[in-house]
Amino acid sequence: MEKMTSSVKQVPAQLLRARPGNSLEAERENFERGQNVSINKAINAQEVAVKEKHARTCILGTHHEKGAQTFWSVVNRLPLSSNAVLCWKFCHVFHKLLRDGHPTVLQDSIRYKNELSDMSRMWGHLSEGYGKLSCTYLKLLITKMEFHSKNPRFPGNLQMTDRQLEETGENDVNNFFQLTVEMFDYLECELNLFQAVFSSLDMSRSVSVTAAGQCRLAPLIQVILDGSHLYDYTVKLLFKLHSCLPADTLQGHRDRFHEQFKKLKELFYRSSNLQYFKRLIQIPQLPENPPNFLRASALSEHVSPVVVIPVESTSPDSELVVETDELVEMDPSSQQDLFENKFDDLFGSTGPTDPFNFNNQNGMSKDERDKLIDQLYKEIAALKDELASFKAESKRLILQLRGRINELEAELAEQQHLKQQALDENEFVKAELEEVKKKQDVTEKAQRSLTEIERKAQANEQRYTKLKEKYTELVQNHADLLRKNAEVMKQMTLFRQTQEDMEQMKIELEETVQHLKDSMEHKEQEQTLKLDTLQEELLSRNAEVLSLKSTHEDSKQSSTVMASTIESLVSEKTALSQAVDEKEGTLTMLRGELEQAKEALTAEKDSTNRTVEGLQNQLNEKESHEQALEKQLLDEQFALLRSAVEEAEGIIQDALNRLEDPLHFGCTSSADYLITRAQATQDSLSRLQNGHTKYLADKKDASSLLQSVTLFTHLMSDTIVQGSATSHMVPMDQADNLLDACKRCGSDVLSYFSNLKDSTTLSIADCTKVRESLNQINAIAEELRPKGRDIKQKELGDLVEQEMCATSAAVEAATARIEEMLNKSRAGDTGAKLEVNERILESCTGLMHAIKVLVLSSKDLQRDIVESGRGAASQKEFYAKNSRWTEGLISASKAVGWGATVLVDAADLVVQGKGKFEELMVCSHEIAASTAQLVAASKVKADKDNFNLGRLREASKSVNEATAKVVASTKSGKFQIEEKDTMDFSSMTLTQIKRQEMDSQVRVLELESQLQKERERLGGLRKKHYQLAGVSEGWDEDTK
Repeated sequence: MEKMTSSVKQVPAQLLRARPGNSLEAERENFERGQNVSINKAINAQEVAVKEKHARTCILGTHHEKGAQTFWSVVNRLPLSSNAVLCWKFCHVFHKLLRDGHPTVLQDSIRYKNELSDMSRMWGHLSEGYGKLSCTYLKLLITKMEFHSKNPRFPGNLQMTDRQLEETGENDVNNFFQLTVEMFDYLECELNLFQAVFSSLDMSRSVSVTAAGQCRLAPLIQVILDGSHLYDYTVKLLFKLHSCLPADTLQGHRDRFHEQFKKLKELFYRSSNLQYFKRLIQIPQLPENPPNFLRASALSEHVSPVVVIPVESTSPDSELVVETDELVEMDPSSQQDLFENKFDDLFGSTGPTDPFNFNNQNGMSKDERDKLIDQLYKEIAALKDELASFKAESKRLILQLRGRINELEAELAEQQHLKQQALDENEFVKAELEEVKKKQDVTEKAQRSLTEIERKAQANEQRYTKLKEKYTELVQNHADLLRKNAEVMKQMTLFRQTQEDMEQMKIELEETVQHLKDSMEHKEQEQTLKLDTLQEELLSRNAEVLSLKSTHEDSKQSSTVMASTIESLVSEKTALSQAVDEKEGTLTMLRGELEQAKEALTAEKDSTNRTVEGLQNQLNEKESHEQALEKQLLDEQFALLRSAVEEAEGIIQDALNRLEDPLHFGCTSSADYLITRAQATQDSLSRLQNGHTKYLADKKDASSLLQSVTLFTHLMSDTIVQGSATSHMVPMDQADNLLDACKRCGSDVLSYFSNLKDSTTLSIADCTKVRESLNQINAIAEELRPKGRDIKQKELGDLVEQEMCATSAAVEAATARIEEMLNKSRAGDTGAKLEVNERILESCTGLMHAIKVLVLSSKDLQRDIVESGRGAASQKEFYAKNSRWTEGLISASKAVGWGATVLVDAADLVVQGKGKFEELMVCSHEIAASTAQLVAASKVKADKDNFNLGRLREASKSVNEATAKVVASTKSGKFQIEEKDTMDFSSMTLTQIKRQEMDSQVRVLELESQLQKERERLGGLRKKHYQLAGVSEGWDEDTK
């Protein structure tokens, strides 16, 4: 009985004792039991919204066990495939777990993706009701899991900073591109669920206040939260992509974004009008028009949508059920059921053993019931006191909240006032924006002109590259011709040596033939003498025979006388006959030998004649071959000369064509450089003339003429081009004379080359006209040389030091004057004028200090340049050798010193109130330009890794920043000092206003006319300034 009477007091203690403190298994069992109850209460077949406390218990359970194993073990036992409402509420709870649950919920749930996909296809067969909604919701959840699996840096609730979003792309535009596509797909699923829910509701009735309507609308809170983040991230990623990729590439992204923007804006608007969402969530409104991604500055106008959930809707005891007075009427029984349900949710369902079920307490006496009633009355009184204190506390909180509301209303009024000021400033900013747009148009025009200049420069570079390639090809051809010439000369040397050998052999053969002829003649003479001797002897013998015969006749006559001598004479006759026979035999033998000798001599003479004829034929063949080789050599030499001359004609013609090329009009040169080119060309022309003379004397050797033609061609082409470039920098008359002289010289060269390449006119080719044209170009260039240079080259080094010291002194003097003016202003001025003067003079002082540092850095850099470039020469010799660079330094240093003096004078007049602020701004820009000229002149010969060059660049940046500060302080001072007339038109009539308007228009036209005239005058002054400044470049000061 005592246990029954104290059961109310024991309920909290029982709840506290329900959690075991020592057993982990019991704690795990209680956790699983609690999770099972909460999941079954959250996911049931009743067509009511999921209670927030049950969903929160499920979320806390995932954080407690660091996963979703318990959730899925309970869900797998639910009949999700047979009950559409049950599946819909499961999707709602699962969506909350993915957003707010432990991060490992995604890993534990991804394994069930196939089952969810099958379930989605199964419910997709239904065309209406919760089946169709469940199919769409399951597709969204699958898409969300896939998105977070691919992009693990995104948390489940999608809340990220801009820096974290930037890191997800890993500085790769392809990653940003793919991430944007995945976000589009994700947001598309969100919008599909949104539209599916709204299309399933009857919007003609207040469906948001019914339980069935709230069951369908409740999951859209999660969709709104996700959609707002996805929209914000998509906008930022698209701006990021447009800054890296062309606009045409992202046309599909923009079209898809605009389509989703319209849908999301409409759905947010429809949701914000539903009574159900007004108490639970504050839905943001999207802008009227989508962001303009083609304008990068539109990103600053983008406001991230923020979804606000009131604190009341997130309290543990709150439920997504609308109050009685806000919804439909309820009868007392339903109210009693509602109270019992709430009691059951807190303490569990009442069963048969519940001590408060008095109908089932059969053994209780009346006294005990009275005691219990008294006790309950006491507890009710205590509860009433507690309720009264709670009400008092509530009233106090209400008063505090009302005070807070009043403060917020005051802040709201102040914000409205600030808003009005912001609108006024916005109008002013718009006016400035118009001016900036005009300036931007001018800048774009300048940019386009710069682009055109760059394009022309690129075309010139390409043309130069082609000329360089052509020159390389010509040099290669020349080298090939030289090698071929060397081979031909080698062949000629071999031929000449062979010819000399043949001559020697010919001489030897002639000597041999002559020797043979002499020996044959000698033998013939010997044989003839021998034959004559034999004939004389034969005649003498015959005479003797005749004499003997006569004697014999006498003896016969005197036979009687000489009978005694006949026998001796007969014997003697016989002996003589034998001797005659012997002599005749000898003579016959000698005649045979003579015949044999004649035959041998004839055979030897024939063979000698044949040998001589063969040798003569070989000699004739050698001579003819030598003549053919000589002719071939001459032809090849002339062919080489003709090809070289034709290439030279092409180069000269190309140079003449460049004179008419519009891209060449931007090229400039100086008269000094043109004179050096013309002198070098004249020297090469003399060598060409000598080579021509040598070739005419000996046409077998054309090497000197070929070399002279190649060198002369390139120098002549360079002279023509440089002459045309120089004409771009001189007055019109002299430019026309120089251009005509260049064209005339090119024509004379082409005529001279045409005579050189023709064999008939080769000997009469004359370069006198070419020399005269070059002399004319040289004379014109001499006229264009500077007329005012009376400084000796040796004095340039001293003059550089003097000018740099004078510049430093001028800057120091300017700084001292500014300090003096600042002290005077502080002593004599007060208020706004003192403030303006201090700001302007301090900025001028900072500019002077920056210029001083720049001048010192320039001197250090010049010292390094001279030390590194002079070698064994002295410093003065280095300055004299680089006179043009030295004169540039002197000119830049003078400009800086003059600019500092003029700036101080202008600042003095402004401080005294006699000058104009515009003069000070113009002087600041002029001195910035002068320092830029000094920087350019100082670093033109410096090494890029020089330490002092880095110091000079930093000093140049400091000068630019100080100049900007001077201009800014001057503008702000002008705006602060000048008074603005108040325009009061309240007392004027319509006629007077019209008259004033006409006068204003006349005044505007007059000012515009004056502005145009002043601009023309400024242009004329600048043109004259450029002409006077160009004296150092060889312009004639008096020529117009």
